[in-house]
Formats: sequence, C-alpha cells, structure tokens
Amino acid sequence: MKINFVTVGSPNLKFARDGFAEYTKRIQKFHKISVIHLKEKNATKQMIEFMNGKFNVVLDEHGKEFKSVELASFLDKKAIEGISEITFYIGGPDGHSRDIIDRANLLWSLSKLTFPHDIAILLLSEAIYRASTINVNHPYHRE
Repeated sequence: MKINFVTVGSPNLKFARDGFAEYTKRIQKFHKISVIHLKEKNATKQMIEFMNGKFNVVLDEHGKEFKSVELASFLDKKAIEGISEITFYIGGPDGHSRDIIDRANLLWSLSKLTFPHDIAILLLSEAIYRASTINVNHPYHRE
C-alpha cells in the first residue's frame, strides 16, 4: 500500500523533524511513502486537487479515535478491500476547511487533546508505523 502524508507546513522543531524522518524511514519497510508539505497559502486548493481518486483520511478533532490495534485492523481491511493508496492530511493552525472535511473518506482524531502541528505529524507517523508493525507481528508493539 502507498501511504501519503500531506501537511500544511513542515515541522519546525528539530525533534519533530527528526522523529518524523525516522518514522517515515521505518514505514518504508512496509509501505511506499510520499510526503508533501504545502504552504498555508493555497493549501486547501492543493489538497482538494490531491484528494481526487484517493482514500482520504483527514485529521480532525471530531474524528474517530483508534486504539493502535484498531488502526492496524483498519489499514489491513483497506488493503483487503483493494485500497492501494491512503492519504493522511494534517491541517494548519486553524484545522481544515469545510471543503476538505466534506471530501474525507474518514475523519480521524489522534486524541481528545489538541496538538501543535509538529507534534501531530510526529504522532501520526509513529501511529502508522506501529499499526504497520502490528500487521506483520513485529515485536515493536506490546500490550
């Protein structure tokens, strides 16, 4: 499966940049990866163009919450259904516009807490890595 990360802006904090780079490198053992960092100006328009023909997961505070094993099951189910590409979207400081939310196949909330962009991108990449390891019985995840 191909995993796309589309974000408004890129991480500014060194630890978040480094962590995101590390987890995307690890994810590449399981999936093809694409990372697109958009500038805030025109980001909605560019996201809408990118959303065409893809399974789109938009991070939003009102979205569904997953446990790690549930996320793993979700990814596995999508692969079984023939979904070959999933795109995850992280918005800017004000979240996503209604146009983006309405085009989502799934709204996903990382937590009931609100996170700054840098932390959200790091958490997203770790969650995808963890779910991927669960699906191949890798010992990274422990219960």
